[in-house]
Amino acid sequence: MHAEGDELWALRVEKRWAEEMRQDLIGRGLLERGYRPKSEGESLLLPLTAEIPGAERAVFVPFPHREDLPRHELVGGIAILQEEDRAAAEKILASRPSLHTVIVPTGPVTGEFRTREFRILAGEPTTRTVVTEHGHRFVVDLAQAYFSARLSTERQRVHAMMADGERVCDMFAGVGPFAISLADRASLVVAADLNPAAVSLMCENIRMNRCRNVLPVLADAAHLPGVFSRTFDRVIMNLPMESVQFLPAAFALCRPGGTIHYYALQEEEGAYLDRIRAFPVKSVAERRVRSYSPGEWHAVYDIVVGE
Repeated sequence: MHAEGDELWALRVEKRWAEEMRQDLIGRGLLERGYRPKSEGESLLLPLTAEIPGAERAVFVPFPHREDLPRHELVGGIAILQEEDRAAAEKILASRPSLHTVIVPTGPVTGEFRTREFRILAGEPTTRTVVTEHGHRFVVDLAQAYFSARLSTERQRVHAMMADGERVCDMFAGVGPFAISLADRASLVVAADLNPAAVSLMCENIRMNRCRNVLPVLADAAHLPGVFSRTFDRVIMNLPMESVQFLPAAFALCRPGGTIHYYALQEEEGAYLDRIRAFPVKSVAERRVRSYSPGEWHAVYDIVVGE
């Protein structure tokens, strides 16, 4: 305890990226929301609930006491509640000028298009919004195509692993957040999805972000090897509930020495290692991406393809 405040872990970010990083930290449960962010020149220090890579120690002043807001997830200008509570929805809507709508899901993510139904609780009657993420903007319609703001950090991790000029295939591209985030380092990104609404939104996002090397494809990922040869340096497989059935297609697309990023939901470490090692594998590294539900988490296997 310091006279001027409390010492906490902090993440230093450029002010121009502060709001999207703040939303990312909220989504991962890492932002300490009881303290005021600290301005230092062109940087902003964001208070954290725990130590993370790149964190430093800093002293923060607590906010004056205010009523805690109900737990919610932010996607652009939309707040998603987990329970139908209209009074809570109005309170959340009034808490930030950037919010325009508060919704609640009325069912799980279902179907081959990975869509979900919502009920509007407060604000504008829409499930469409714009998400800003690391210098990119994505038009999202939560009722028409799946989107997770919580994978923002994961997209940047994969971007940092890339070499310039890579050929990338995103097998389940959705509205294009992975494809567009990786495009500035790639020579070509083939971005496929089976959902026509998702591909339509992706085309809008490609134009908005002025990407000239992203090829949107309306297709079943299992059929991609029949169209494209085995020349991709990197393959993204973000269909965590059922992507295991598409491993043969991924290995048919990725060249030897290339990398497949295979995402899955699992309840135990190494749950998919045996399935992966049934293919030519030079190496595989597993890591947790985020918690999904009690006892279950979103994992990624970074697979280097063998000969």
